[in-house]
Amino acid sequence: MSRSRRLEFNPPGNPYRITQQNPRLCTEKRTETPDMKILVIMGSPRKGNTYRAAKRIEDVMQSLGDVEFEYLMLSDVKLEPCRGCHACLEWGEERCPVRDDAPAVGQKMQDADGVIFASPVYGLAVTALMKTFIDRFSYVFHRPRFFDKKALLLATAGAVGENDVLDYLEDVAGIWGFDVVSRAGIVTPPVLPEQQARNNDRKLDEAAREFFRALAERRERRPGLRSVIVFHGQRATFDELGDDFPADHAYWKERGWLDPSARYYTSAPINPLYDAAGRIVEWVARRRLRRDLAAMR
Repeated sequence: MSRSRRLEFNPPGNPYRITQQNPRLCTEKRTETPDMKILVIMGSPRKGNTYRAAKRIEDVMQSLGDVEFEYLMLSDVKLEPCRGCHACLEWGEERCPVRDDAPAVGQKMQDADGVIFASPVYGLAVTALMKTFIDRFSYVFHRPRFFDKKALLLATAGAVGENDVLDYLEDVAGIWGFDVVSRAGIVTPPVLPEQQARNNDRKLDEAAREFFRALAERRERRPGLRSVIVFHGQRATFDELGDDFPADHAYWKERGWLDPSARYYTSAPINPLYDAAGRIVEWVARRRLRRDLAAMR
């Protein structure tokens, strides 16, 4: 059975029942469950090329198995700009002074098996909608949590910039804990040559199949060198600066990541050379932080 729904309205016959004021985010789930639940975080303010590309990915995946797609249109969600007050970083996200839909959006990501981060290229970067969304979850860069989730990255461009956007989204999703298993960047000029259209379709179809395969196999993420170095660099920072970042220190300590024997956020196997490189980076970072702290006293 295939299912797809947007979060901006409740069409007739929809078996979801509104439970709170915002119908886009507060719903009860069906009693029957699909094999895979996909959340599309749509950074486009309209249902244009990026939305149509996501729908093609949905069609391919639904032809392969029982998949439910949920479209989170950021243009329909109340997300206010980050104020840069650092309250979430120092004391926890629950201390954020902004009251909007961010907690519900975070829960949507937790409830999904996989997330598609989709954005057209605006000014050689992600859209303002997508950037506001990322900024509102800045604390996840310090306290990653989506290690059991797969991600597909989607970018569309009128001419150039799709690869830069994909690289940026890969950095964000990877540090947040997502296993980025596929990505697709397509070019959609106003006049689209037939060859370019076929090339776009091929990229989308391949990304969809890779995403489905990774979700079906439930492969454990095997960290690369960069991810291991980020782990050790963050451990040095949040351990040495525990007084300045109490929420981060508590989060890391609770999960056992501050234990010297911890090699990564998860129990995934780590390349011994990556582990050695990460520990060297951590040692250097700790020395520098201690020197800087001593100079401030």
